[in-house]
Amino acid sequence: MGSQEVLGQAARLASSGLLLQVLFRLITFVLNAFILRFLSKEIVGIVNVRLTLLYSTTTFLAREAFRRACLSGGAQRDWSQTLNLLWLTVPLGIFWSSCLGWVWLQLLEVPDPDVVPYYGTGVLFFGLSAVVELLGEPFWVLAQAHMFVKLKVLAESMSVILRSVLTALLVLWLPHWGLYIFSLAQLLYTTVLVLCYAIYLIQLLRSPESAKQLTLPVSRVTQLLPSISRSRAFVNWKEAGLAWSFFKQSFLKQILTEGERLIFQPVEESFYLFFAKVLEREKDASLQKQDDVAVAAAVLESLLKLALLTGLTMTVFGFAYSQLALDIYGGAMLSSGSGPVLMRCYCLYVLLLAINGVTECFMFAAMSKEEVDRYNFTMLALSSSFLVLSYLLTSWCGSVGFIMANCFNMGIRITQSLSFIHHYFRESPHRPLAGLRLSPVLLGVFILSAGITSVSEAFLCCERGWPARLAHIAVGTICLGVTLGTAFLTETKLIHFLRTQLGRSRLSDKMT
Repeated sequence: MGSQEVLGQAARLASSGLLLQVLFRLITFVLNAFILRFLSKEIVGIVNVRLTLLYSTTTFLAREAFRRACLSGGAQRDWSQTLNLLWLTVPLGIFWSSCLGWVWLQLLEVPDPDVVPYYGTGVLFFGLSAVVELLGEPFWVLAQAHMFVKLKVLAESMSVILRSVLTALLVLWLPHWGLYIFSLAQLLYTTVLVLCYAIYLIQLLRSPESAKQLTLPVSRVTQLLPSISRSRAFVNWKEAGLAWSFFKQSFLKQILTEGERLIFQPVEESFYLFFAKVLEREKDASLQKQDDVAVAAAVLESLLKLALLTGLTMTVFGFAYSQLALDIYGGAMLSSGSGPVLMRCYCLYVLLLAINGVTECFMFAAMSKEEVDRYNFTMLALSSSFLVLSYLLTSWCGSVGFIMANCFNMGIRITQSLSFIHHYFRESPHRPLAGLRLSPVLLGVFILSAGITSVSEAFLCCERGWPARLAHIAVGTICLGVTLGTAFLTETKLIHFLRTQLGRSRLSDKMT
C-alpha cells in the first residue's frame, strides 16, 4: 500500500471520526439537558465526572500502549503474535478495573446514598463495561490497521444511539433507579460496540469472495483467538517491549491530564496510524524513503496549520462567547460566577491541546523504543512539577489555577515534541514546522476579531435581553465569516490539502 493511499484512508478515518465526535457531543448535550429535568445534578455529576473517569482511565491504561505498539510497523509481521499480545489487554483491564474500583470505593469520598443511590453498583458496572470493551480490542486494532472506516462509523454510531435511547427511556420511566440507569446504558454501549466489530469480522472471514477478506492477515475465525505454537514465541517480544515503553508513558500521561480526550482525538489516532505506516522507527528522515518523507512532512505541516487555525478560532471566539453560551445553557447560575472565566481559560487550553495532539502523534510514531524510554523520564519529571504547580496555582486562584497548570504542562510537552520534529527533519530539505506560522493578514484578522467581539460582549451581553444577545451573535457570525474567508484566501496550501484528501475520501467511498 503506497503512502498516498495510506494518507487517503487516514484522512477518511479522521474526517469520519471528527463527524462522529461532533454528533456524539451534540447527543450528549441534548441528553444532559433532558436528564436534568428528571434527576438531580449530583447524580449527573457523579456519572459525567467520577464514573466516566473510572471507565476511561481503566481502558486507557489497559490498551493505549498496546494500540500504539501494534499499529506501528509494516505488513511484514506475524499477526498471530500481535493478536496474542492484544488479548493481554483483558487481564490487564481486570487488574486496573479492580484496583481503581477499590480506590473509588475506599479512598475517594462516597456520595450520600440518599442523594446518589447505588454508587457501589455504578462503580462495579462501569469497571465491568471497561473490561467488556477490552474484549473487542483485537478486533478493533485489526479493523483500524486495515482502515475499515464504515465499520468504525457503524459500530460507534449504533452503540452511542442505543445507549442514549436506553438512558432516555429509563430516566423517563424509572427515574428512581438512579445510577442503575447509567450503569445499564454503559454496559449496553460497550457490548454493542464489541459485537459490531466481532460480528463484522466473523462474517467477513466467512465470505471468501469478499475483496476485503483477501486483505486480512487471518483466514479463519479461530485465528482471531489466542493461540500457542511450539515453533514461535507467544508474542513478538520487540513489539511487547515497545508496548511496555508506551505503557510507562501512558501511565504518566494519564497522571498529567485526563482532559485530552476531546474532538481532536480522531485526528491524532488516524494520523498516528498514517505516520507509523509510512515512516520506519529508529531512522532519521535522511535515511528513509524520500518520497515517503516528503509526503509525511507535507501532511504534518498541513495538520499543524489546521490545528493552529482550529485552536485559534475556538480561543478567539470562545473568549467573547463563553458567558453567552453558559447563560443560554444554564442561566445565571452558570454565567454569573466563575464559570465564564473557567471556560475562557479552557479555550486557551484547547488551542494547546490541538497543537500537542498533532506534534505528539508524529513524535510517538517516529520515535525508537530507546527514545520513548528517554522521553518517559522527561514525563516523570514533568508529572512531579505539574502536581506541585497544580497545588500552588489552585491554592492561589482556585479552579482557574488548575487549568493554568494544565496549560503549562501542555506547553512543555509541545516544546519537547517540536524539538524532536526539528531534529528529525534537520538533515532533510523539509520544514513541516512552517505550519505553525500564520500569514500577517490572517493574524491581523484574528486580532481584529478578538477586539470587536470583546467590545460586543461588553455592550450587548448578557443582561440586556434577547435582542442584544442576537446582535452579539450576529457580530460574532460576521467576524467568523471574515476570518474563515481570509484563511481560505491566504492558506492556499492547507486548502489544497483538504480538497485533495476530501476528494480522495469521496472517491474511495464510491469505490467501496
